Amino acid sequence: MNQDLSIIQLVLHASFVVQIVMALLLLMSLASWTVIFGKFFGLGRVRGLNDEFEREFWSGRNLNDLYTLASDSPRKGGPMERIFASGMREFLKLRERRVNDAGALLDGARRAMRASFQREMDAVESHLAFLASVGSVSPYIGLFGTVWGIMHAFTGLANLQQVTLATVAPGIAEALVATAIGLFAAIPAVVAYNRYARDIDRIAIKLETFIEEFSNILHRNIGHAPGAPGQGIH
Repeated sequence: MNQDLSIIQLVLHASFVVQIVMALLLLMSLASWTVIFGKFFGLGRVRGLNDEFEREFWSGRNLNDLYTLASDSPRKGGPMERIFASGMREFLKLRERRVNDAGALLDGARRAMRASFQREMDAVESHLAFLASVGSVSPYIGLFGTVWGIMHAFTGLANLQQVTLATVAPGIAEALVATAIGLFAAIPAVVAYNRYARDIDRIAIKLETFIEEFSNILHRNIGHAPGAPGQGIH
């Protein structure tokens, strides 16, 4: 490709509308890469905190001690720890109110954990829809720029008596750059969305499994002071 048809020259000589489309696509690509890296480190941190709390939970420590630690620093913990704290908090509140019905105790704790689970998943899934939007919309925005650029190029050739490939190629090449930038923005966003959606599903399954396991532990501890997770009090 000679200097006249370099990418920079094609962008500089494109029509104003096509340049706006290219600038928009570049901004979308930059924003999507920001989300991609943010999600990469964010989900890694969530998985690490969940694994750390799960090891602590099943290590045999008393549930009251775990609840005290989780309540002292709720922002430092992960989703699993906050779900545990919400369920334990509701369970203890109902016990203080002299609620003796096993079903009411368990349902209250489960509802609290489900509400906390939904909040945590909303936080984990934040900005994921943006990646889906970039992946689905960017090619069409680039295609719009290409169509507009080709229309502009052929309109400019209408007054020429003789049209050759050398006169048509620069205008078409300028327009096709918009499609290339659209694909450049869309492909990483789609790949990242699929990867992170799968990771988030795994996190959700792990949290739901923990809710069920902790509910079983609370069920065994109804009528007694909550003990260690591994020891059911009968």
